[in-house]
Amino acid sequence: MAHKFVIEQNKKGEYVAKFKYNSELMFWTEGYSSKAAAKSAIESIKKNGPGAEIEDG
Repeated sequence: MAHKFVIEQNKKGEYVAKFKYNSELMFWTEGYSSKAAAKSAIESIKKNGPGAEIEDG
């Protein structure tokens, strides 16, 4: 698969959801105290992202 979400722990021990495309890091979330919260962030992005408007400032 060319794209995927990955949950990793940062240096502070927080869980971060990252989106990778062809192994290149495209974006990441803030740090969360639990893996479940990071998974919830991924689900929110998947649910709400497709309809998001683009702001070109």
